[in-house]
Amino acid sequence: ARNHRLIHKARAVEHFTVYRNFFSRPHAQPVAVTHSVERNGFFRAVIEQAARDETRHADAIVVFGAAEYAGRPSPVYRARLDHAYDLFVRGLAPLVITCGGAGADPTYNEGAVGRDYLLRRGIPDRFLIAETQSNDTSAQAERVANILRANRLHSVLAVSDAYHMFRIKRLLQAENIATYASPRPGSLPRTRWARLTTALREALSYTLWTLHIR
Repeated sequence: ARNHRLIHKARAVEHFTVYRNFFSRPHAQPVAVTHSVERNGFFRAVIEQAARDETRHADAIVVFGAAEYAGRPSPVYRARLDHAYDLFVRGLAPLVITCGGAGADPTYNEGAVGRDYLLRRGIPDRFLIAETQSNDTSAQAERVANILRANRLHSVLAVSDAYHMFRIKRLLQAENIATYASPRPGSLPRTRWARLTTALREALSYTLWTLHIR
């Protein structure tokens, strides 16, 4: 097990070097560097996971937060919440957990805004939990895992954007939570450049988490 962790960390360092080289000159990348990035393991895993819809029955639906504006979910967050609502109505899980802290907003937080939105859509309060203290994806995963353990729940349908799913699954699996990806419809980036940069940022974020940098 120790050797496996060391190998995984060594690969993470290699991935970090590739990402650093790319982002150091994002608008002037030679073809060789771009191809090197596209062959990178974590990058490929992000792309491959984004293409999968693993929607199935689970103990809870978890909506990963996005921005809120003065108590209203941003368009991206609202689309995630609407997708979670549809999953709940289909009977795929009996509980919805909305995630996200306040950020710079002194009045509202993403978790409570998401819960209130789903309340207005008709999900009863007893089927909703708001996680309101996290400030990034890794913190959301940790706090969600604590909520699940406290309620003796073991599996989740994770709702977010498609390219976010690889990282979400790895973070929750590290908490021993069975995780199934249910990306919001229409969340794949539309252009090749957008797909490249979005996947790179997700792969880099996961690499930094693996290296305990963030």
